Amino acid sequence: MLGSDALVRMLDQVGVDIIFGLCGDTSLPFYDSLSNLKPNLKHIVTRDERSSSYMADAYSRISGQIGVCEGPSGGGVTYIIPGVAEANQSSAPLMVLTTDIDVRNRGRGTLTELDQDALFRPITSWTKTPSHAEELPWTVREGFRRATTGKLGAVHIGIPLNVQKAKISESDVYIDPRFSKYPAYRQAPELSCIKSISKLLLESKRPLIIAGAGVIRSEAWEELQDLVELLGCPVATSISGKGAISETHSYALGVIGSNGGLAYRHEYLKSADLFFFIGCQAGSVTTNKWTLPSWESNNIIQLDVDGSCIGRNYNVIQGAVADAKLGLSAIIEEILDMLGARPVAKISPDILSRNRKIWLDQMPEFESDEIPIMPERFVKELSHILPLDAIILADAGTPTPYLSAYLRLPKSGRWFVSPRAHGALGYSLPATIGAYFARPQSKIIGIMGDASFAMSAGELETIARLNLPITLIVLTNSCYGWVKAGQKAMGSKYYAVDFSMVDHAKVAKAYGISATRVEDPQELSRVLIEAMNAQKPMLVDIIVKPLHETRAPVLKWIA
Repeated sequence: MLGSDALVRMLDQVGVDIIFGLCGDTSLPFYDSLSNLKPNLKHIVTRDERSSSYMADAYSRISGQIGVCEGPSGGGVTYIIPGVAEANQSSAPLMVLTTDIDVRNRGRGTLTELDQDALFRPITSWTKTPSHAEELPWTVREGFRRATTGKLGAVHIGIPLNVQKAKISESDVYIDPRFSKYPAYRQAPELSCIKSISKLLLESKRPLIIAGAGVIRSEAWEELQDLVELLGCPVATSISGKGAISETHSYALGVIGSNGGLAYRHEYLKSADLFFFIGCQAGSVTTNKWTLPSWESNNIIQLDVDGSCIGRNYNVIQGAVADAKLGLSAIIEEILDMLGARPVAKISPDILSRNRKIWLDQMPEFESDEIPIMPERFVKELSHILPLDAIILADAGTPTPYLSAYLRLPKSGRWFVSPRAHGALGYSLPATIGAYFARPQSKIIGIMGDASFAMSAGELETIARLNLPITLIVLTNSCYGWVKAGQKAMGSKYYAVDFSMVDHAKVAKAYGISATRVEDPQELSRVLIEAMNAQKPMLVDIIVKPLHETRAPVLKWIA
């Protein structure tokens, strides 16, 4: 069979059910095979390769399966990069397929010629462009295996025209379907490490658990809750770990760190005598540049599937390399053996609830009738009407600190995604499409600033064409709010951060999407309820007070 046929057959065999992509000259044989073979997968035509990679990223994070995106050579390859880098740094399994010129035409000034492997090497865990058709089946098998095992991430495969058109033996066209989901294989911890961690947790008087996205990727949220309840200790999360535990749980603190962390939560970090990072890189945002806890701390334990993360930023007194689900299960079993099945209570959950109430009572913004609308008021109104199965795709910028700080997820699991690896604008709108195909039975909500909207507005056509019942919320303030707030914090003049006010509701209507603009906070609840109940696409354009004029929960601005 042809190389392009072999590729489609293997995608079908491994269980890929959807591909996000954009056509190009070098992709013609691949598209021909998709059309002729009619595999059990759906191809979604996007309006930008960057959007394709964001869709696949969100699909991967919400579904628990590998996300697949594709694009042509040249401009397609350079455009697709942002989502690939975001997914790889966030350990979201992604298969990136890009077609390429015939290898025999390399070095001759051929249109769209580019060293694709060199381009993708820094932003993927593995990249390969086979030169001959015989290499293609192994390359596809290896790519899916690497994306879904060990340290998860993005892989890239380039497919030259000559490889697509050449003949391949049918006996070589096979792939293990286990590599469509992650983790395909789980790594168990060493018993000695588990015994040491369990002993430290029991001996500690004020332990604090910090859960990252590794808990969600491993689907270890039930085990995390069991451990928290067994120890009776608070658990905080990174932004990417939001959903590792229900945020209405009596021991859940919420998000900590420089973006969305609140002072009363950080008091627990200052008083803790033991920190347990689980599936969390302990990066700069979660730890406020290694001040919460301090980098000098010598009371840190860490469990991560990636051994290179353990001890990278802190002096860890005990680490364990393991899948979060297996690692937490082993710790629970060991602690139960030590306790004789008697739970302990390190701290009363009433204290957490009381401290949270005291903090929120000092925030009049939640009830404010100011115009422009306070972002806190928006979060309050949204929280009251969100369906239990709602999935939030929050763009970087204005939405992130407010939603991280104040939106309480009522259930653990995959309900909240924000691009925290690189914080690129333009993620949320296309990501809603990937999330929809990952979980069409849920209400999909994309929340973005107006700067982000402008970067990906073309995908409104995709949403309208497919008639997806997605709710888009644009928080409009006519500036690059994060940078403008940063300039204010530095005592600088505002420079190159403002742009014109746009009526985003009218833009959406031009694409055939129902839309409403809200300027009065008294109208928020009614319009948001309408949007949640809509069985078709709807956009809500909300005029909000910009970040530099609010008390946004960002530590460096507060300081």
